[in-house]
Amino acid sequence: MNEKIWLSSPHMGDNEFNFVKEAFDTNWIAPLGPNVDGFERDLAVYLGEDVHVAALSSGTAALHLALIILGVQAGDEVICQTMTFSASANPIAYQGATPVFVDSEAQTWNMSPRYLEAAILDRIENGKKPKAIIVVHLYGMPAQMDRIMEIADKYGIPVVEDAAEALGSSYKGRKLGTFGAMSILSFNGNKIITTSGGGALVSKNEEWIKKSRFLATQARDAAPHYQHSEIGYNYRMSNICAGIGRGQMEVLEQRVAKRRSNYEFYQEKLADFAPITFCKEPNKDYYSNRWLSTILVDSENGVDREALRLHLEKVNIESRPLWKPMHLQPVFEGTPFYGDGTSERLFETGLCLPSGSNLSDEDLEKVVAQMEQLLQTV
Repeated sequence: MNEKIWLSSPHMGDNEFNFVKEAFDTNWIAPLGPNVDGFERDLAVYLGEDVHVAALSSGTAALHLALIILGVQAGDEVICQTMTFSASANPIAYQGATPVFVDSEAQTWNMSPRYLEAAILDRIENGKKPKAIIVVHLYGMPAQMDRIMEIADKYGIPVVEDAAEALGSSYKGRKLGTFGAMSILSFNGNKIITTSGGGALVSKNEEWIKKSRFLATQARDAAPHYQHSEIGYNYRMSNICAGIGRGQMEVLEQRVAKRRSNYEFYQEKLADFAPITFCKEPNKDYYSNRWLSTILVDSENGVDREALRLHLEKVNIESRPLWKPMHLQPVFEGTPFYGDGTSERLFETGLCLPSGSNLSDEDLEKVVAQMEQLLQTV
């Protein structure tokens, strides 16, 4: 049996263990500690733009807290990019609010500015101005942030930037995760860096970040006894996980460089196969971390996405369809949607290829060889 080639597995550096060992040696095993403080500082310095950061248990927790801080309540509506993982939309439901899904545009696969504005105008006409806009940078590719922020500002709606897949990416030289009123990051095991599990909330508004830390530690009031005036959550990152994150930050740029190299390898080797197209950076304003290398497979040329995925699966190579749009998910059946079907077409033809920063040259050659084996029969 061939050794499995994973889609995107964790990749440790040289110093993560030292930060974790220090936590053990100093008995900082409690949920908070110096690694949490240090990890938050590391992220804030890396992102720039005078942001503040709260290290949390997951990106989902960060998004949930962002909506709470923005005042999203039961009966409200929140605009959300439809082509994304369910964690982008679920926190809307946690608050008893309704997601309003907006389609992708074909260039970056992210939120369509055209349909974003159409959704806002229609919801306002129906008597419900959306309380927030959740835009996602899919697979590390920056969304059309100038246009999206322009529209959001025009109607006075705050943007929550879901940069869970996009740490290390930038738009016009500015790091993703610094555009929204609040932004979220994820450090799940398959992300570009990991803390095993974990996430972060980012904002230039220091009071909001302080508020998020308060809510994330069960909203305990300043009293000698346990007193609570608000509902809180157990959403803080542990000192152990943050130690892993501190070591991972030291190798972040190397991880970005390797994933971009993976993408360039696939693009070069598969350039002559007509069924395969890539999501390219539209111009020099866009810099993607290439968290996952993604392709579209044109079935009119004789092979479809699913045939390619199954072929790779048979030889123990993990690949994955693109995200199934949220407006097509059974759990969100009947929710409003604005678009022209772009996200559906992307889902039907799109595939994520093995993209981990720990892939060897031999691994990449095996993936391409197996793809060529099937594509050459077309």
